Amino acid sequence: MPLDSDHLSEVREQYEHLPYPPCNPEDDNRRLVTTWLDDLPMINHYCFGGEQAFDNGFRVLVAGGGTGDGTIYLAEQLRDTDAEIVHLDLSEASISIARRRAEIRKLENIRWVHDSLLSLPHLDLGKFDYINCVGVLHHLADPNAGLEVLLSVKKSTGALGVMVYGTYGRTGIYQMQSLLRMISGDAATIPAKLEIAKEVLQHLPSSNWYSRGRTPNGDDVALGDAGIYDLLLHSQDRSYTVQELYAWFSDQHGLHLEFTDVGCGRSSYLPEMVVGPHTPRYLSGFPARPLRDQYAIAELLGGRLDLHSFYVTENAGSVAPYGDPTMIPFFYHEPVSGPEISALIHRNQANPLLINHAHTGVRMAIDPGKYGKFIMKYVDGKRTFADIFALVKAEDKFKKSPPGDGELFADFKHLYDFFNAIDRLLLKKQCR
Repeated sequence: MPLDSDHLSEVREQYEHLPYPPCNPEDDNRRLVTTWLDDLPMINHYCFGGEQAFDNGFRVLVAGGGTGDGTIYLAEQLRDTDAEIVHLDLSEASISIARRRAEIRKLENIRWVHDSLLSLPHLDLGKFDYINCVGVLHHLADPNAGLEVLLSVKKSTGALGVMVYGTYGRTGIYQMQSLLRMISGDAATIPAKLEIAKEVLQHLPSSNWYSRGRTPNGDDVALGDAGIYDLLLHSQDRSYTVQELYAWFSDQHGLHLEFTDVGCGRSSYLPEMVVGPHTPRYLSGFPARPLRDQYAIAELLGGRLDLHSFYVTENAGSVAPYGDPTMIPFFYHEPVSGPEISALIHRNQANPLLINHAHTGVRMAIDPGKYGKFIMKYVDGKRTFADIFALVKAEDKFKKSPPGDGELFADFKHLYDFFNAIDRLLLKKQCR
């Protein structure tokens, strides 16, 4: 697919004029931008069964890498390996910024390709273990053609990390896009459209749906011209519901999806965690329903999901299995530890235990189990479940009649499910 084909020309012009996400590459001298989907422990847990060591020539494609947030973060994490990261983008201006960021960080494991992801079949780049495609498919004239191209360069054992727009959370945004198209008329240039958009934003009535749903500095408008244009003036922009994503990826292509809302994990897709802390009666039978139905209900119930982030693999076996004694449980994404959770359970002595998770806003009543506080005490990111269970069985309280591994796994599942649902407790195998 030629880089300047008709359906890409406007998009390319936008990102040449307004590289996205906007950033000053010199900021990389003082901070590293992290990207949720690209945390290697998350990728390992959800895409490689917890067994990926990210060595032996691990290959990454960042398809539509923009100014480099995902590329730089992945390259930093893989700095001391023999991994290769390919940064592909149709904007030369965006690549220039990303390259400068890599230079500042002295990253030498990145290959730069100036082209469209639709050109991948003709670029001879080989196959990839992990493909980041964040905020790209929804800007294509034919998103499914883009997905099929990505699948063609993914190893059979590989995975995609995808982000697309969510329909319900962007309701006011799409109304604003329609409004600006009607007002702009023949204002064909990017600067002219931006001038009109800024004036409209200054004079929006409080009743406007975008005004009512917007959090100050909480969307791309706070990023300046590039953010305003990408959010409200993009020439190609579509969104998806959970049901549409399952129909597309799972029903049409037979792929497995693992949703993880940025900062919150799949808790944003579980009705009982959206409503919490006390599950109303109408939700009591929901855990028995198919996950795709639960997720669709939660999306409508919560109403705030303006993005859908998820991993895509060939089958559900890609997720690290709970119940395997050789797995190592570890906390991630915030400075909480197993002993701290153990102490919390011990102090409260309540069943159910009410957990108010400050970072996600999730409030949930959980059964800590008979052994939960003892298991948590030994979760240190190094011990396997087998190691942890051996220590629990050696506790004075349980020496005479130690529980079996199956009983311990069943007892701990409520706590594990909660912390795993917010992507704070993950699993891995011992590094080889």
